[in-house]
Parts: sequence; C-alpha cells; structure tokens
Amino acid sequence: MHARLARYAWGVLAYNLAVILWGAYVRATGSGAGCGSHWPLCNGEVIPRGASIATLVEFSHRATSGLALLAVVALVVWVWRARPRGHPARTGAACSLLFILTEAAVGAGLVLFDLVADNESFARALFMAVHLMNTFALVASLTLTAHWTSGGAPVRPGRRPGAAAMLAAGALGLVLIGTSGAVAALGDTLYPAASLAEALRADLSPTSHLLIRLRLLHPAIALIVSFGLVAMVRPIVARGARGAEGRTAGRAVVAAVVAQLAAGGVNVILLAPVWMQMVHLLLADALWIAFVLLAADALADRPEIAEQRAAPAA
Repeated sequence: MHARLARYAWGVLAYNLAVILWGAYVRATGSGAGCGSHWPLCNGEVIPRGASIATLVEFSHRATSGLALLAVVALVVWVWRARPRGHPARTGAACSLLFILTEAAVGAGLVLFDLVADNESFARALFMAVHLMNTFALVASLTLTAHWTSGGAPVRPGRRPGAAAMLAAGALGLVLIGTSGAVAALGDTLYPAASLAEALRADLSPTSHLLIRLRLLHPAIALIVSFGLVAMVRPIVARGARGAEGRTAGRAVVAAVVAQLAAGGVNVILLAPVWMQMVHLLLADALWIAFVLLAADALADRPEIAEQRAAPAA
C-alpha cells in the first residue's frame, strides 16, 4: 500500500514535469494565443473544431494541465487517507494542491490579460517570472511529498542553522537563475537573432528592447550561483546529509550544474532553438529537484543524529 503510494507520488511529479515542458513549448512556438483570450474555454468552445496547429498545441496543454490537477487531487486524498495526522507528506500534498491551483491561475491570467504570443510588455515578463517561481514551488512540493511518502524523515531546519542558511541562499540563487532564464527565454522567442554576433550586438545596444538587454543578466547570474552551489555541496553533506541519499543528491546537484552550464552555452551558440530551450528547462527542473532532495536529507530530523549530538553532554 505505502509502496504504491510512493510510486504514484513520483509518477505525479514526473507527469507534472512533462506538462511544464509542454508549457515551455507553447510559449516558445508562440502558441499561447491558440485559444484566443478565452479561459477555460478554447475560442469559446469546450472542444475547439477546425482548429489550427497553434490552437491544438494550446488546447493540449490545457487538457494535460487539467489532468495534472486531477492527479494532484488524487494524491492529496490518498496521502491524507494513508498517512496519520502530523505526517510531513500531508503538508507536502496540501502545498502541491495549493501551488497547482495558483499555477492554473497564473496561466489563466496570461491568457485573459493577453500576455501571450507577440506581447512584448514588461508585464508579461513579470508574469513569466512569477509563473516560474510558482512552478518551482509546485515541483518542490511534489518532490517533498514523494520523498516523504517514500520514508523520508521530516525536516527540522532549526537544528542545523548553518546548513539551513546555506541551503536557503542556494534556493534563492536557483530561483534567481530560473526567473532570469524565463525572461531571457521570452526575449529569445520574441526577438530571434540571425547570428550570434547579431544577438550580442542587440544585447549590448542601449536602443534594444528591455527584454533583449535583460538577457545578459541570466548567464552572469547562472555562473555566480553555479559556482556557489558546487562549493556548498561538500560542507552541506558533511554537516547533515550523511546518508547514501544525501550523498547521491549532492552528486546529482553537481552533475546537474555542470550539465546545465553546458546546455546554456549550447543554447546561446545555437540561438535558442525550441528543442534546446526545452532541454535547458528540463535540466533546470532536474537541478531543482536534486537540490530539494539534498536539502530534505541535510535538514532531516534523524533520531541517530540527535543521539550523536546528545552523547557528549551525557
């Protein structure tokens, strides 16, 4: 029973990642206006007829997002029936439901305020940044729910304040990378360049649109935060993540950082093709999941660690 619940929780996380990637495809292909300014209907219809490719892409994203919501609702019900009061998985599942609802609300706002397709306003950039932060919160909640249904211990940040502070800084850095990346991807979509030299000239030109000039912030933030993440993994593992899961998560964070930097370089050189943007986003999500698991292990309230800390005083 418990093993099946854990497998389902990990499956819900995987399915949501697929929905997130498909959402990136919708944005990168300019299909966000495929259903017009209607939500939740598509061009005023429940099921659009005689639909264009853009409409089919947008409608399929809405349909898969609706299935994701139903999957999370089922996860909440299952967790609350299978886990006792006070179990951390209950909190994780409840947060997952909250953030998938706010995810839908942000998506609806993009459509209803016409912040899709060729819209190049700063309001759209802000919405994209908020969308990314909410997505990170959703993925973190689903990851922790799956971790806790698999037997992970609850977290107690107050018992390891040093590790908690480093992890909080790392999380903030990853959110900054993600939000700046979302804005950079929007700039790449709205203002595609014919060559790398042309893209660099546009980035540095004071007359370029703000979305173009903001693209330079993303690689700078990514490099600084990436080096910081790699540097913090070893002390984090030494301070708290002493189990095999923590060491594995730590290695996964380092590997994902290296892969993400490489993918970012390829993305720039190839002028951000749609498929590369999706690979870049997938690696960003993988890095975030690995970091969340590292944090959960490092801040876990393990009885054996509590005994070790109490032993000298005894």
